Amino acid sequence: MSINPGDYVACRECDGLHSKAELSVGAEARCQRCGALLYRHPRMKAEHLLAISIAALITLAIAHSCPIVALQVNGIPNSATLIGCIASLWREGSLFTALLVFATALLFPLLELSSVMLLVLVGWKAPASPLRAMLSRFVMALRPWGMTEVFVLGVLVSLIKLSHLARVVPGIALWAFAATAVMVAVIAAFDLRQLWEEGT
Repeated sequence: MSINPGDYVACRECDGLHSKAELSVGAEARCQRCGALLYRHPRMKAEHLLAISIAALITLAIAHSCPIVALQVNGIPNSATLIGCIASLWREGSLFTALLVFATALLFPLLELSSVMLLVLVGWKAPASPLRAMLSRFVMALRPWGMTEVFVLGVLVSLIKLSHLARVVPGIALWAFAATAVMVAVIAAFDLRQLWEEGT
């Protein structure tokens, strides 16, 4: 009697082995030993993941090309973009802060969204490609570093504090970045193993 490894799933917390069962949409299976999540049947499919990734890349581009905030101090207006803020930090000698903002606001979100998009496309074109496994591992390694929501909260706190000193008007980029953070969170909630099970 042959055993199909695809019929079983191991718990990532306690290594308990469980037989896989069909789940309804939105349901999840948990380890009987430790209660950890084994797998779930997500409501999203590969095409939804691709659409959200593309939309998030568009809003990320908007967030970096439009003013994030407009200030008016003593009747003198001023505005700044995220790229402009990073460049200003660099020129003022705050190299670590500039690199941190660049990484959390642009580099890591861009890498994660691009990798997820490529992962779906590669799955459609070449399901057996070893590139799929490499991209999956890369996305999982990036996820702990994707802190777009923390960056948005930090900007909001800064704007509240600045409102006592100047007239502050949130720019298009702030709303675009907030939308990006929401979509990145939705993508992060997707279990990439589902792509393999769907055969994409």
